[in-house]
Amino acid sequence: MSRILIIGGGAIGLSLGYHLTKRCASDVTLLERNQLTSGTSWHAAGIVGPLRATPNMTKLAMAALDVFPELEAETGLSTGYKRTGGYWLAREEARLDELHRIADLGITQGLWPRVVNASDIPLPMLDLKDHAGALYVPEDANVNPVDLCMAYARAARDRGLKIREGVQVKRLLVEKDRTSGVELSDGSQLAADHVVLATGAWSRELAATAGVALPLQAVEHMYVVTEPIPDLPNPFPVIRDLDRGIYIKGDAGKLVIGGFEPNAKCWDAYGPEGDRAFLELADDWDQFSPFLEAALDLCPDLESAGIKHFMNGPESFTADTRPLVGETSVDGLYVAAGMNSVGVMSSAGIGRALADWIIDGHPSMDMREVDVARIDPKTATPSHMEARMKEAVSDLFALHWPYKQPTAGRGLRKTALHDNWAKAGAMFGATAGWERGLWYGDPQPYSVGAQGWWPIARAEATVMAEGTALIDLSPFTKLDITGAEALVGLNRLSTAQLDVELGRSVYTQLLNARGGIEMDVTITRIGAEAFHLTSGAATRARDLAYLRRNLPNGTHIADVTEQFCTIGVMGAGSRDLLEGLGSLPETPFGHSRKAYLADVECRATRVSFVGELGWELTVANAEAPTLFNALKGAGGHPLGHFTLDGCRLEKGFRHWGHELGPEVTPLEAGLGFTIDWNKDSIGKSALQAQREDGLHKRLVLMQVEGDALMLHDEPVYEAGRHVGLTTSAARGPRTGLNLCFAMVQTAPGKSLAETCARNFSVRVAGRDYPAIPLIRAPFDPKGERMRA
Repeated sequence: MSRILIIGGGAIGLSLGYHLTKRCASDVTLLERNQLTSGTSWHAAGIVGPLRATPNMTKLAMAALDVFPELEAETGLSTGYKRTGGYWLAREEARLDELHRIADLGITQGLWPRVVNASDIPLPMLDLKDHAGALYVPEDANVNPVDLCMAYARAARDRGLKIREGVQVKRLLVEKDRTSGVELSDGSQLAADHVVLATGAWSRELAATAGVALPLQAVEHMYVVTEPIPDLPNPFPVIRDLDRGIYIKGDAGKLVIGGFEPNAKCWDAYGPEGDRAFLELADDWDQFSPFLEAALDLCPDLESAGIKHFMNGPESFTADTRPLVGETSVDGLYVAAGMNSVGVMSSAGIGRALADWIIDGHPSMDMREVDVARIDPKTATPSHMEARMKEAVSDLFALHWPYKQPTAGRGLRKTALHDNWAKAGAMFGATAGWERGLWYGDPQPYSVGAQGWWPIARAEATVMAEGTALIDLSPFTKLDITGAEALVGLNRLSTAQLDVELGRSVYTQLLNARGGIEMDVTITRIGAEAFHLTSGAATRARDLAYLRRNLPNGTHIADVTEQFCTIGVMGAGSRDLLEGLGSLPETPFGHSRKAYLADVECRATRVSFVGELGWELTVANAEAPTLFNALKGAGGHPLGHFTLDGCRLEKGFRHWGHELGPEVTPLEAGLGFTIDWNKDSIGKSALQAQREDGLHKRLVLMQVEGDALMLHDEPVYEAGRHVGLTTSAARGPRTGLNLCFAMVQTAPGKSLAETCARNFSVRVAGRDYPAIPLIRAPFDPKGERMRA
């Protein structure tokens, strides 16, 4: 068994040690620079909230419900784990809509949440006259963070974990893109095959010694503990007054009051106080007083309760308020940090999932939401992280409006055409850090119902019926892959045959050994051993890591994403418009040619993600404004990202990160047509076995009746039985249909037609809507328009 080093003796590191030893890892050492729990775990509030906003985050959080009691039984040590129940309060109807959606999801995961009236909350001490209702979660609980960590340590030690306290790691050691161990502050070195950073707020600089960028920022995070309050209910449920950003929980006859700060105060984890164990920062009543006032407004009886203790301690938060977990760009170097103030609660699930990842070489569940491979290194800069802390912390309790966009830390990445799209009227959103036009027109308010930009999207799409739309595709990841074994290497990973004529563009998936989809791409052969690969904007870092690890040595991967702009030119009028600008070679669908338009050289690739006749024009940044202005001057109209997404659903086109991922095979996703069964490739044996045994789940496109605002992760039911979840949804701008993809259970041997003959409904914010499976895409099902 390989040697594994865990750096960090808090809840996450100790849980990982516990779960690794449960998996029979025999050479595992945990290094803690001070004492166990002395970083941030010791001052955590200890709330256990198993219900999260997405299925996978809920699965990770729910692990605590099993692990915490098991630890007590195994070690004989109390963790202080106790179910109390909890209420998520809503002051506005929009918040109540969000809580209904979360409750719908929680039920599918085996929890028992329910939305209740404010008058049904059995706590007379709360003033709830201004509340619209609440979400009751009976599985909410408390745990004592220090006791939990001691139980982890006892159980892990009993299985062989070596714990060394008072040992500080100075830097990480890397040899040829792989971790080789660590160097300690005394200059000595420890060799290891796997190293895990579980150092919380202190992870960013340590990761940087290995060339890994982590978007982490420590902030001052506060709560107060009251004096004992007579006749306090026992147990006291966890109260979250979400619209005021506060929580209240019981603590042995006292109350703990805390909140998630807007304009959170950044703290330097590497400053003079950074090495102090069990650090408490100075009381800051100016920062905390709005939370105390909100608590008094909610619970007037608190006015007579004294404050026993003010706790101000450092906590680390991430740029997108999701944890950073998994293998970094350095092979064998893992991270489990940035828990956004829920590390103690998350420790069971994160520790278990990461242990599986290290032992098996891949996660045992879908970890895309937290995978550290998602990050853009630019987000890790101190200036960006400081800007994000203006809202990232408070976002945890803020209303998660559908289609909500961040406001702090914007402008991280702009294409060479940013100003041109702005002049065309773009309302920008952040797509993987890139500024991209969501629609073109006036600003629209957020809503949990009909979206103000829907009429704009319809108008943008209508242009393509006879005219031409211009789409900003520049954020797409663009990679040039060359080398003596480029063809062999890519063909080994891909479902489709890539040994094609020069200029051919092939849509394909790149797989893992289990047949799961690691990448969903278009690959154009531009030379005998030269290929241009295009993938999604959000998967850039992940794609690069996957290709580096899986292509033959000597294969060169050049990331040219930021050297070129890509403009989608789509619609019935696109051919005439382009031919009017210069030399457009005859290009069959699925091919790429060099073109000269408006005296600008570009690569014109005839593909279409909107299902219309069209080309993607890739052009050097310096020439991009000239080409854009010529296209617009010839009659091209801008079309936004929201319209693009609706159009691709009308065509039944899948999207990686929604419909596709490492746990989904091409057969399950309905992409069997991309598989060349006559060539050997990674994952082929798994696909052959699945083809013989039959599918247990299948992706289906559905038309949902009614006016429900569909998003993703809505439960799908059949005759009252939960059978799946939606993966993405949109209102079709050309058909007007309310559409969604859903992954549903199916019996082996059942055909797509048989699946589509079933009667489904989709539950949206507490209401059920009939959902009609579509065996064909509702817009141009034969693909005649884009192949015209």
